[in-house]
Amino acid sequence: MKLYNSLTHTKDEFVTHEPGKVTMYTCGPTVYHFAHIGNLRSYIMEDVLEKYLSYAGYEVKRAMNITDVGHLSSDGDTGEDKMLKGAKREHKTVMEIAQFYTDAFFADCKKLNIAIPEIVIPATSYVDHFIEMVQKLLSDGYAYEAGGNIYFDTSKLEEYYVFNKQNQEDLAVGVRDGVEEDSNKRNKCDFVLWFTKSKFDDQELKWDSPFGVGYPGWHIECSAISVQTLGEYLDLHCGGIDNAFPHHTNEIAQSEAYLGHPWCSHWFHVLHLNTNDGKMSKSKGEFLTVSLLESKGYDPLVYRFFCLQSHYRKSLVFSYEGLDNARVAYDKLVARLAELTPSDTHDEAVCAPYLASFAGAMDNDLNTAMAITAIYDVLKAKISDGDKLWLIGRFDTVLSISLIEAADKKRTEKNAEKAEKETSTGAAGSDDPFIAEIEAAIAERAAAKKAKDYARADAIRAELLSRGVTLIDSAQGTTFEIK
Repeated sequence: MKLYNSLTHTKDEFVTHEPGKVTMYTCGPTVYHFAHIGNLRSYIMEDVLEKYLSYAGYEVKRAMNITDVGHLSSDGDTGEDKMLKGAKREHKTVMEIAQFYTDAFFADCKKLNIAIPEIVIPATSYVDHFIEMVQKLLSDGYAYEAGGNIYFDTSKLEEYYVFNKQNQEDLAVGVRDGVEEDSNKRNKCDFVLWFTKSKFDDQELKWDSPFGVGYPGWHIECSAISVQTLGEYLDLHCGGIDNAFPHHTNEIAQSEAYLGHPWCSHWFHVLHLNTNDGKMSKSKGEFLTVSLLESKGYDPLVYRFFCLQSHYRKSLVFSYEGLDNARVAYDKLVARLAELTPSDTHDEAVCAPYLASFAGAMDNDLNTAMAITAIYDVLKAKISDGDKLWLIGRFDTVLSISLIEAADKKRTEKNAEKAEKETSTGAAGSDDPFIAEIEAAIAERAAAKKAKDYARADAIRAELLSRGVTLIDSAQGTTFEIK
């Protein structure tokens, strides 16, 4: 498997620290508001990656944080805590906001067939681990106190901008709109590990620590949670591309300073979902959520299908026209599958090349668009219906767009409609004496027509018509309707 590594800027062979096993960390949501569909694009692609690794035979152990404290409205360690901002907006406590939007996030995941990671850790439950990490960074000389806060000292690193060879002067201040220079910092690119009450007296969540009463910086969360749950060597770290700097950059700096050795070998970043007006956000334009799409009549899985039609390393432009096209394609795909006859068996030798084609697409930097093409190739192939359904069912354990379930439902509905129609037209037969009499008359009429006794055949039709029974001749035979 070749997977693009943001750290090396190349498609690298995916190699894990322990053969056959993958430790995988996903940056989780900041639960101060609903997730918009741009956020969810990243989680969809991370879900596909995890499921494909399992499909390919790896034992995957995945952890994710829930940021319920510490994430400021600017990634540059300034501004208001997002959780506090949400609490003020809705006149609730921070923990009420956190619980409500955590539940909402998991509800969206369920609608989108996104599996919840094996390990989910709210940041507020791991404060002791954050404090321990900050203490060690201080004692090892990688952190310092200034103005009541604890900062990471980036001057102690041989290299800080690990994802891109950026100009330090260009990026040190202004990494996000509204970032102001912090005069407490020794170096412009230093970042906060622990805030104290001296700076945020209105912060609702605070903890005692050796550095004073306060709360952790956002970046320390993921490092501590990952090390504690997945170990000192991480195989795969995932997130949206906007997390690469400064969040993931800071994670690497503090984690490797804390551990004393390289930490994560592979970084997987999903590019933005944009609108025609630019990057999607919660603060501008229509707030695009899963619930909004549902209110407009879209199945959430159509949005997942829409995302899978594009490569994760390409920015994807959202429009309702594009979503409509995805819905039409998805519905046609389900309809074609519903026409196939299910079977309990499949031919492994026949299926093998199609499995290889699917694996080839996914092994090539998780090319989901080509994986969907593999589905169409199976449908066009001259193989049995049972083989087709089995193959697409296997592919869908990774893609998770519920194709087989949707086709089964459509097939059941279609068969029910057919049975109802056949019953109403008498094609299905009946124990009712009148129905039996009609069927006998139809059989006699068929025999008369075969003997070219058309007068008798017409007489039978006329007699039945006088009794309210209309005969319907077709290539499949004769049925009837009772008026």
